[in-house]
Amino acid sequence: MSVSRRKTRRKKWVGLFSAIVLPCLFLSSRVVSADPVLDIAIGGQTRQFGRDELLRRPDVAQVVVPSDVAYGRAMSYRAVPLAALLVGLNPPADTVIEAIALDGFAAQLPFDLLTNTDPAKAVAWLAVEPVDTPWPRLPSKTFSAGPFYVVWTGLSAATIRSEQWPYQLKRLESQPSPVARWPALDVDPALPATDPNRAGLALFVTQCLPCHTLNGAGASAVGPDLNRPMNPTQYMTRDGLHALIRNPKSVRTWPAQQMDGFTPDQMSDREIDLIIGYLTHMAARRKDNP
Repeated sequence: MSVSRRKTRRKKWVGLFSAIVLPCLFLSSRVVSADPVLDIAIGGQTRQFGRDELLRRPDVAQVVVPSDVAYGRAMSYRAVPLAALLVGLNPPADTVIEAIALDGFAAQLPFDLLTNTDPAKAVAWLAVEPVDTPWPRLPSKTFSAGPFYVVWTGLSAATIRSEQWPYQLKRLESQPSPVARWPALDVDPALPATDPNRAGLALFVTQCLPCHTLNGAGASAVGPDLNRPMNPTQYMTRDGLHALIRNPKSVRTWPAQQMDGFTPDQMSDREIDLIIGYLTHMAARRKDNP
């Protein structure tokens, strides 16, 4: 083969490499550095907000959270008022906003709670993790709370439950209220309105349902079902179950353990007892289908 033909063939291979490999490398680079997006679907309307877009908004602010639930200390974030992202959206009556995280965690949040702007109450913010100044890792985790995290300020921020601070958020979606969506969660309808098991149900929905199902009912499978095939009140003592909810590692621990438990300021002993009472009640209401 002549030198000129070898050069021509080499040019062809180089051209082929450039045409195939370089675009793939460019595509790979774009995927790795892709702008995270928050999806919102409420009342038949959808919106999307990218990280960079959010950080360029005129209403972005530096928000100080004196007692951050996820990090357990004071934190400061670049954040956008969540109410501003939801303005003009009208969820159907008797619905909640399901906040879905990357790992499947699914909190049920009242719409009016997320859209409040009165600082005398609790105000929701969407904290956004900048790509150039990433947040620290969460305690005992290998990742941060980003890219999106719902944090709270205002005089009543302390009243917001620990599971109503969803981090690694990817989607907000309107859904029927939990008991309407999953009747298998409900207590015996014959119970009076003041029965403690009804209070236990409300606590369970807020604090336990984001990770667990019960009777197969729920949107998350981060943790096991708490009534199928057996209810934990049937194989654990009341004291043992109370200790497990308070601090799982005080009862048993393993490398893949995810549940962090609840500090006394997140759930009182009485509130844990209400959840245990609800679980005891539901042991007799086991159902094969949600």
